[in-house]
Amino acid sequence: MDSGLALRAPRNDELERLHRMPINHLDPPTGHMADNVIGFARALRAAGLPVGPGSVIDALNALQLIEVGNRADFYATLAAIFVKRHEHALIFHQAFMLFFRAAEEWKSMLDSVPLPDHAKKKPPPASRRVQEAMAQPARSEERPQAQEQELKLSVSDKEVLQKKDFAQMTAAEIAEVTREIAKMRLPQAELVTRRYQPDARGLRLDMRRTVRNSLRTGGEIIDIRKLGRIEKPAPIVALLDISGSMSEYTRLFLHFLHAITDARKRVSVFLFGTRLTNVTRALRARDPDEALASCTSSVEDWAGGTRIATSLHTFNQLWARRVLGQGAIVLLISDGLEREADAKLAFEMDRLHRSCRRLIWLNPLLRYSGFEAKAQGIKMMLPHVDEFRPVHNLTSIKGLIGALSSPPPAHHRSLIRSVA
Repeated sequence: MDSGLALRAPRNDELERLHRMPINHLDPPTGHMADNVIGFARALRAAGLPVGPGSVIDALNALQLIEVGNRADFYATLAAIFVKRHEHALIFHQAFMLFFRAAEEWKSMLDSVPLPDHAKKKPPPASRRVQEAMAQPARSEERPQAQEQELKLSVSDKEVLQKKDFAQMTAAEIAEVTREIAKMRLPQAELVTRRYQPDARGLRLDMRRTVRNSLRTGGEIIDIRKLGRIEKPAPIVALLDISGSMSEYTRLFLHFLHAITDARKRVSVFLFGTRLTNVTRALRARDPDEALASCTSSVEDWAGGTRIATSLHTFNQLWARRVLGQGAIVLLISDGLEREADAKLAFEMDRLHRSCRRLIWLNPLLRYSGFEAKAQGIKMMLPHVDEFRPVHNLTSIKGLIGALSSPPPAHHRSLIRSVA
């Protein structure tokens, strides 16, 4: 960062012009520090931080009180103004390091130097979002016919992406699917409880409030108060298989669970391979990359073996009474390929089925049209589930959203029977 750049507050018309025109973050058009701050604020806003014009003005005023040439003071000043919540600090740090970096020739020189294997570190969480926000929009100088053809191709690509298997996607397609999953929202399918609350359209008379209100009119009952049932979204409990054959599907389904966790507070997530791990608290981080990284680091048996019966026994014994109350919906994501398929697996599945209101088994093996339940583990698990659905592409996840939005069944008896 050049400390010799002049720092001045722009006029209102100039500020509006700078907000409208595209700014190259590495080479500002005017050379003033105000342009850098405005461009940096725009990049933070694109990365998901709530940065408004008022914060930009506060940042410009604060920078006049410090030594701009001191990088640490400059970082601390902008962080104090732009970072409003704890989860925003990581995104701000990544954006600051990318925005206020060395000159472009230094970047090209460093890129030309081959790095050893131990120096190639995994990018930290939120870096992908920041890099996408920093990317300059390409200027479209194509003809209308070319733009129309590109639009048709993009629509066709989206249709193909909806039905493509997660395991067959490239890295770019997985990134696009992740962005689509982050936009998904689960409708609030309400569950009627036994408690009541004041409701003008309720069907039950609220005698206490009615009599109390009549005291204002000398004991004459003029306004009749009513009560209605309290409705809450049903709790969702997800049990995800993280064995080697399920790792890709589980990782993308964790993005879906993270997307619905913000709207539904009662979402519990457990990962199991050879042991059961509760990752509910780790998945509550606002940034999806940080949440997934925290889940991965807290699990020791990722992409390992599978012990479904042992994991279900641990869940039924330690966690069932805590998270399966008030009509919980259980999502079991597994291919059902169990090492030790015996009577214990059937017993634990039956116990889980009786403890919840609705048990939905999501199996990626249903992507095959000729699928038959020939494995011993699948035969023992099928009689104890309410629904058996695929979970291998975006279309199947949208179908799951529709199923969760529908009213739950009034009984636990499953209509699915295993193939003999």
